[in-house]
Amino acid sequence: MLRIAVTGASGFCGSHLARAAAAGGAEVHCLGRRPGPVGTHVPWDAAVAAPDLRGADLVVHCAAAVGDHPPGSPAEAEQHAVNVTGTARLLEAAAGRPVVFVSSASVYDPRGDRTLVHEDHPTEAGHRNAYGRTKAAADRLALAAGAVVLRPRAVYGPGDPHLLPRLLSRVRRGLLLLPGPDIDLSLTSVQNLADACLSAAEWPPGAYNIADAAPYRRDAAVRTVLAAHGVRARIRHVPLVAAEFAARHGLLPGLTPYAVDQLARPVVLDTARAERQGYRPRWELTSSLAATDGHV
Repeated sequence: MLRIAVTGASGFCGSHLARAAAAGGAEVHCLGRRPGPVGTHVPWDAAVAAPDLRGADLVVHCAAAVGDHPPGSPAEAEQHAVNVTGTARLLEAAAGRPVVFVSSASVYDPRGDRTLVHEDHPTEAGHRNAYGRTKAAADRLALAAGAVVLRPRAVYGPGDPHLLPRLLSRVRRGLLLLPGPDIDLSLTSVQNLADACLSAAEWPPGAYNIADAAPYRRDAAVRTVLAAHGVRARIRHVPLVAAEFAARHGLLPGLTPYAVDQLARPVVLDTARAERQGYRPRWELTSSLAATDGHV
């Protein structure tokens, strides 16, 4: 029986992974400040101490401090403590065990062309918030340690506490304003990410983009999300220059340079490297949103 340690197992991605691993017959050790949905709880605060990985054959590191905080903000220190220092502690404690690190497409430098992003796209600079900066630093540590590094983009699905609530909260009086024209975007269902995590232990060390089988047109994807939540709204496009100005000067709550970048510029991940290892995404937007929170 595979014994798998899942960090951040009480969080969005980690809880889906823990359920999927248990459903597949694994013995699951849930590492984090709070218990996970299945298995054994192993207390761990990534910002404070090294994790206890005794008894684990495989480590999947999902724990992260998320949030769209600008570089230099007080929250960046917390993100660095969890995302960078915590990852360093995890990698040292793994002591030869295989490690799958859940990174993010936010590590990619947003200043270059991202109409088709390969894993060698620059990650060293240009990040629009502290999350991107700290995840990129952790990503480099994991690669240097010989881990398998997964880079999903805009992870969504049942129980999503970040992307979908943020989008729904921006609907005002039946109207949703989106920056710039319609574009192509890669999205990653949390179920596809969980599948990738469970198979990635057999992949060669390195970075792998993880996304749904095909990119989505932004406006159509947004309409699908709204319909799945019973929300009726008209979509209107705000000129990109105006949206960027509003984001830079904090004129609209929740609209940041990072949010504008995520919504207004095409970002399509090339997943060919993962596909060569057998990655076959089973889920897409409609099926993922229709699943129940515990579905695997």
